[in-house]
Amino acid sequence: MADKRRFALFAQWIAQTFPAPRIYDIAGGQGRLNEALTSLGRQVTTFDLRHKHLPVTYALRRFTLEEPCEAELVVGMHPDGATRIVIDYAAHHRLPFAVVPCCSDNGMPYNPWMRHLAERARGLGFSRVEEDRLEMIGRERVLYGVP
Repeated sequence: MADKRRFALFAQWIAQTFPAPRIYDIAGGQGRLNEALTSLGRQVTTFDLRHKHLPVTYALRRFTLEEPCEAELVVGMHPDGATRIVIDYAAHHRLPFAVVPCCSDNGMPYNPWMRHLAERARGLGFSRVEEDRLEMIGRERVLYGVP
């Protein structure tokens, strides 16, 4: 069962790690991370295809590299198949990123998937790629990069 605190914990971690006022939340489901970050004073747009969502700034569409860049940080909390686009978009626009992957999009086991994502970020030119952990139950590893 997923830890219900995960959105608040990730939002607090983001706020402590990055000063970015405008954030893109990719594959953000109902917008719970958006809600948590907004309560911390951040301006967030959640991108997802979910029709039912919280009353937050929400773009009801698939996020692509062509999305105009109006953010200073790109994040994803358990974004499933959108994990790579978080990293790719951030690299394309020279933005920092933070993602908490839960599962791979290619059947790769979790630890090799995390290594693959870190190598991908380094290969895309991020000067710093690191990992941290959230104090929660479940997939708690945060991969983040700074251009």
